[in-house]
Amino acid sequence: MVTAHVFIATSLDGFIARPDGDIDWLLEHDDPAEDHGYDAFIADKDAIVMGRGTFEKVATLSPWPYALPVLVLSAQLAGTAAPASLAGQVSFSNSSPREALAQLAREGARRVYVDGGQVVQSFLREGLLTDLVITTVPVLIGAGRPLFGELAKDTELTLVASRSFPSGLVQSTYRLG
Repeated sequence: MVTAHVFIATSLDGFIARPDGDIDWLLEHDDPAEDHGYDAFIADKDAIVMGRGTFEKVATLSPWPYALPVLVLSAQLAGTAAPASLAGQVSFSNSSPREALAQLAREGARRVYVDGGQVVQSFLREGLLTDLVITTVPVLIGAGRPLFGELAKDTELTLVASRSFPSGLVQSTYRLG
């Protein structure tokens, strides 16, 4: 069985990016002296699933930050080849979250990192997320792309852990269900 896990940052008012996708507010609060637990989080993951917007933002980084295979869920990019520099590392699909997890299971994945607002929302709506690690950055950006969208019903979460950092970031881990 494949499990899906989220590690993401939001502004205090719940946005993961500005309306245009910019994350300058997040980068300004990044303190390389603080270990926010990403390395420990990613250490036991087998693959990453993200949306087109997240992929396009991450693709601007050099070097490419992921050693794991990345599956980008995008109707727009499905059927196209990954950029030559990412061949064999990135693939595009128009699958549903459930179909994506089934595909990754066939490829041997057991624990998958899910990233990107729309993708996280779709996995949440389908009840496929196991847990969420949400780091809240102490900044209000006023408008942007929300982490959570509309849900058909309430989604119960159980707080597993919460910690704060000297920079003012607060990180909470929730289990779903």
